Amino acid sequence: TEVDARGQIFSWERIWHPVHPVLKAHGPYLAVLVELPHAPGIRLLGNLLGDPMQKVRIGMAVVGAFEDHPDGTPPFSLLQWRLKKSAACQS
Repeated sequence: TEVDARGQIFSWERIWHPVHPVLKAHGPYLAVLVELPHAPGIRLLGNLLGDPMQKVRIGMAVVGAFEDHPDGTPPFSLLQWRLKKSAACQS
């Protein structure tokens, strides 16, 4: 079943230590657990794009951003998240 890639931050963490040597130069970064209100009981994990030091709060609205990797074996896409413009303006 296809589901809209939009939801609200259920939980989050700012990650400072790389989990793999390839990620050594990519920290810190934000990982978010997103609840999909239109798909009850479904939560998805992904990175929150943008400034890794941005303020993040539970309940902030996010939209999915797909990062395609067509040259992978096999090709794949990663689901990442961005704050909705209206959510980014809230205090």
